[in-house]
Amino acid sequence: MPAIHWFRRDLRVADNPALDAAGPDAVAVFVRDPRFDVGEVRATYLDGALAELASARTLQIHAGDPAVVLGELAERLGAREVFCTADTTPFARKRDATVEDALAQRGVTLRQIDTPYAVPPGELHTQSGGGFRVFTPFYKAWLARGWGSPATTAPSNQALNRWRAFRQGALSQYKKARDFPADPGTSRLSPALHFGQIHPRTILAEIPDPLTDPFARQLAWREFYADVLWHRPEAVWTSLDERFDTQMEYANLEDPVTAAQYEAWTQGRTGYPYVDAGMRQLLTEGWMHNRLRMVTASFLIKDLHLPWQLGARWFLRHLVDADVANNQLGWQWVAGCGTDAAPYFRIFNPVTQGRRFDPDGDYIRRYVPELADVADPHEPGVLAPDYPGPIVDHRVERDVALARFQALGSRASS
Repeated sequence: MPAIHWFRRDLRVADNPALDAAGPDAVAVFVRDPRFDVGEVRATYLDGALAELASARTLQIHAGDPAVVLGELAERLGAREVFCTADTTPFARKRDATVEDALAQRGVTLRQIDTPYAVPPGELHTQSGGGFRVFTPFYKAWLARGWGSPATTAPSNQALNRWRAFRQGALSQYKKARDFPADPGTSRLSPALHFGQIHPRTILAEIPDPLTDPFARQLAWREFYADVLWHRPEAVWTSLDERFDTQMEYANLEDPVTAAQYEAWTQGRTGYPYVDAGMRQLLTEGWMHNRLRMVTASFLIKDLHLPWQLGARWFLRHLVDADVANNQLGWQWVAGCGTDAAPYFRIFNPVTQGRRFDPDGDYIRRYVPELADVADPHEPGVLAPDYPGPIVDHRVERDVALARFQALGSRASS
């Protein structure tokens, strides 16, 4: 009597403990859930990932409510167990509880094994028994806890090949090069990690010294945010510092000027070249360099005075690696309402950021071709006939942002 393996965020055949537990004769299934509107770029990536998975083993692809699809399939096959890798987002936990109950009514057991993380979210605790709110103590606990070795040796696939090419090349310069978006200094593995084409165990096992390696530390940030969301599931759309949802003054998106500014931000037409380059990279590639994710987020929140949730929703719609924990809590970090202790006054200057991390303007020119022949593409102004002037004055809006934060602090103490 075969078991079923339900693929979700574990689209690989190696180092997959849930698949191994299901057994070699397990019927492998992926269910397209209509409640997931993943956006065009992610849908295209997912199709490719499923095709690669299907070339490695037989895969059935169904569409519909997983509780119904899996229940009917189990009944048809006579299966009594459905195996899957546990998913830890708030939506996934609710979905899986529903699926578990529906399967149980048919006499079928849902077995969740492993997670997409080296250390399962919710496993680490502070001395008081709660979840971590600050990265550094989490990171120390994460290192101290450690992680297991890969369950099985990974055969060659696109994600593993990308990782090993990065390990043999740019990894040694990662700490310095990762902030310069014009250079190939990052791994571009975030989509593969999100969809589980490679497990972080596999990566950590091949890093010479993961206890000190800066790339391993970035993996820990990914796991930190997943852990925060495990303990605080409301953080998907609610600020961890709820004052930012109830007391902070924001611009009104119904105002035509504000609406036009938001539209300019989404299309990379703000008149700030470094910001526009990042937003256009997002639109053309479905990906954005992490330095630009911070700069563009800061511009929306601190220069346009719009709530972080608006930008987080845009990123979720357009990023191929749109991981809900990383995305939402990354936006909260920039906004100053998340896990950082006192970060609101950290306002990214879009001009000085560009000059520092794209000194020759190569990144700007790549994504803002109107400025290809401009000697200095950093300073906003009348740079080219077909490129807009700045929609706001950063120096003015910086002061407005700081004043609104100070007012927020005053209201909290009054």
